[in-house]
Amino acid sequence: MMSERVRLAFTIGYIGRHYHGSQIQPDVTTVQGELIRVFRKLKWLDDNSGHNLVLSSRTDAGVNVRRNGGVVTLARSLWDSLTERKMVRAVDDRLPDSIAFLSVKEVNDDWNPRIASNRVYRYRLEGMQGWQYPGEKFNNWLNLFVGTYDATNFARLEEGKNPIRKIFSCTPWVVNNRVVGFEIIGEAFLWNQVRRTAMALYSLSNGTITEQQVTDAKNRPEQPVDFGVAPPEWLILWDVVWPDIEHSDSTDASYCFTQPPQDDYAERTMIARWESGSRLEMESMLFHEWSIIGKLPYNPHNS
Repeated sequence: MMSERVRLAFTIGYIGRHYHGSQIQPDVTTVQGELIRVFRKLKWLDDNSGHNLVLSSRTDAGVNVRRNGGVVTLARSLWDSLTERKMVRAVDDRLPDSIAFLSVKEVNDDWNPRIASNRVYRYRLEGMQGWQYPGEKFNNWLNLFVGTYDATNFARLEEGKNPIRKIFSCTPWVVNNRVVGFEIIGEAFLWNQVRRTAMALYSLSNGTITEQQVTDAKNRPEQPVDFGVAPPEWLILWDVVWPDIEHSDSTDASYCFTQPPQDDYAERTMIARWESGSRLEMESMLFHEWSIIGKLPYNPHNS
């Protein structure tokens, strides 16, 4: 007789540069692969049940994640013998430091991590060489990407995927009173959609495309346009929000992003060093965020 099973929703964060994306792939290190490795090491999964561990949002190699989520099915007896605190500790202690296992809770058998209320991404545009904040018109550019529309020209469209996407907001990302990029919130996103949006905004800033070209690409999806894809390392999946899972609002913990070199002619070496330091700033920010949003319930008699 098969033992009773329980479906568990969990949340995680990770530093993208260490992984070839989130989804498991043969012969390369991925976030899902690391999670399955740890669950098997703990003998919580048998050799044939890796498919029971599924992530919510797919991310490409190099993309950072503040909070993503997933689901796994385990034996009821195991879950009953653990607290959330014990399970999070057991998994987190065995994962690389570049992955944070943040929380876990029991959900209904039909709970699907891919069906979320919304997803939040942030992109640090100033990481792209030559970006200059354009002032007030930046808000006009961001508004071009809000609404429900066919995003074919702003995505790498997979066969069978519905290209109609609903974007709730697209606003400046402000750090220390400086606009460093943008935040975009949508119901769900197509592959590369945020990075292609970032590239269109970057191209608007340097004058290589116009607002009308962006509007036409959005309103005429049957006419192919390719504005390019922005680098992954400046992108953060900031949050995935589910209606039945406690949502940790953005803490906006105190952190500092160093401004890009402001010299009229910035040496290539200066820019490269700034980029290296800025990537570390983003990673430091994520570790501090995890220390706050990963707070667990404490029961001194059962922890």
